[in-house]
Parts: sequence; C-alpha cells; structure tokens
Amino acid sequence: MRNSEKIVRKRELFREYTRYLRCFQPRPIQKFSNDFVLQGALERYFQLAIECIIDIALLIIADLKLKRPSSYRKTIDILGEKGVIPAEFACYFAPVTGFRNILIHGYSKFEMDEVHRHLQTDLDDFEKFSRYVV
Repeated sequence: MRNSEKIVRKRELFREYTRYLRCFQPRPIQKFSNDFVLQGALERYFQLAIECIIDIALLIIADLKLKRPSSYRKTIDILGEKGVIPAEFACYFAPVTGFRNILIHGYSKFEMDEVHRHLQTDLDDFEKFSRYVV
C-alpha cells in the first residue's frame, strides 16, 4: 500500500474517531466524572484520533522526503514549516501531541475537567487539520 493510500485510510479513521468524540460533546462533565466507562471511551478516542494525526504527519513527511522529526510534536511543526498546513496553525496545534502522551503514559495526573475542556475546544482544530492535509 502506498503512503497516499495509507494517508486516506488514516484520515478516514481520524474522521470516524472525531465523530465519536463529537457524540460526547453535549454531555456535562458530571456525566464523565461519575462514569468510568465514559471516561475510558473518551480518553481512548482522543488517543486514537491524535495517533492518526501523528501517523498522517509522518506519512506526509516520508512522502515529501523531509527530515525525520525528533518528536511527535515536531511532526506537526515540520508540516507547518513546509507549508503543508499553515505555520500559525501548526504552532497552535502541535501541543495536542503532548495531550496524547499524557493520556498514554500518565506523565502527570490529569483531571476529567481537562479532558472535557479538550473535548469542548479541540475538535474544530481536529477538523481543520483534516481539511488541511487533504
């Protein structure tokens, strides 16, 4: 499978995970605070969506034969530097990879209100990223 086909597939998965996350948006934070199953689902879909972002960025970087990034954050930075996505957006959006690291590795104790804040504010940026990489 060529990278372009992989990018299309990853983008489809990304859009699917973003749709799932949108379903959680109307729920008040109390619903998540009291339901560990909802918490787990929300965290997992965020993780999967962000991993798709990283995979798409890495595939584009490979296709364009750009310098291999030293971190996941740099994958987004490189796309901005090379004009694949707007540089200003890349600068603003790149920290989402750090949220993925927190979700997976538990680098710090995070609160459900932080996850809920990402749910309320980040999904429009996810969709912007998806449109930019088309």
